[in-house]
Amino acid sequence: QHCPLLDQCTQSRNHRKVVTRHVWEDSKEWVRSNRLSPSGKRLYRKRKETIERSFADAKELHGFRYCRLRGLPNVREQALM
Repeated sequence: QHCPLLDQCTQSRNHRKVVTRHVWEDSKEWVRSNRLSPSGKRLYRKRKETIERSFADAKELHGFRYCRLRGLPNVREQALM
């Protein structure tokens, strides 16, 4: 309460600063650190060769660029065909 910079830190009457974190913030930090590690970067580089390639093939070669029908049941039927 006697800090000269208190007015810059908080506007509350009780002079407390509340830091809120998401429920899954610990998990998000773990995933972020894993992704930015050297092994995570290697795996992410391979993504374009494996996962993204299959989506691109489906879009370009198998007619998934546009849905010809409306509604979820009809789109599911088109995907099954």
